[in-house]
Amino acid sequence: MRATRFFYRRLPSPLHATRAGVGALWAAALSLATLLLDQPLVLLTLLAGVLCAGAGAGVGRLLARSMRASAIVWVPIVLVNVLVSRQGLTVFARLGDLGPFGQGDLTLEAAVFGAVIALKVMLLILITTLASLAVDPDELLRIVRRLSFRSALTASLATRMIPVLAADAQRLAEAQRTRPLGPPRGARGRVALLRAVVGGSLDRAMDVAATLEVRGFATARRAPRLPRPWSRHDIGFLASAVAILALALVGRLAGAARFDAYPEVHAPVGAGTIGLCLALFAAILLPFADRRGVDG
Repeated sequence: MRATRFFYRRLPSPLHATRAGVGALWAAALSLATLLLDQPLVLLTLLAGVLCAGAGAGVGRLLARSMRASAIVWVPIVLVNVLVSRQGLTVFARLGDLGPFGQGDLTLEAAVFGAVIALKVMLLILITTLASLAVDPDELLRIVRRLSFRSALTASLATRMIPVLAADAQRLAEAQRTRPLGPPRGARGRVALLRAVVGGSLDRAMDVAATLEVRGFATARRAPRLPRPWSRHDIGFLASAVAILALALVGRLAGAARFDAYPEVHAPVGAGTIGLCLALFAAILLPFADRRGVDG
């Protein structure tokens, strides 16, 4: 169903074949690199790498949809920063005296800085979306159950209920549209739909709790640790995560990804910057080159 497309589904890709802990670590390394690096060219390289990784994992179209949907976040970031920031020197518009907000001078530096922050936010959204689509949430929660079985069970059930609730909302909305007088319009219709979904979720929660009690989950103990051999995909994505994080730290400390927005935009592009971009792009995509052992 369309409502559940943004949830995990096993696909024949190296990232799906990787154990969940390594996949989550790889996504965390990408997120840390996004936070550490500020140079626009490097961030654009990360963006291209994440989109190509999504294509390699078979979820490229969903990532593209997520990128378009994230415009609702990054467009206001740029606009707010242009209207609020007063630090730039290159003024491209003067709005006059804005009273308590001071002089309304819009600067190029504020627009560039807002665009960089928006690019970071969009990257984080895409990385988390890729992780949610390609990392098995049940396997990830099985790692947590060794510490707290009940917490892992609760989180696993809550994760599984999200697509169920989305499907319920879609079916109820379709049922509303079949009424002779049409569905309720405006806020009234949305409140009625929300009330029906919440009521159904509470009933389902009671049924699930009763089922778990009958099956004896209340007396369950910590699950034993079952060894699992490491695959070539596990090693590949672990090495990729280490390489991404090391490159981000080196680029940050060595100044290869230097970027200053104020008082004037300064983003030098030298041999070090180009080398960092190529190395990051290769580190992100090399694990996808080995498709041996991927389930078809």
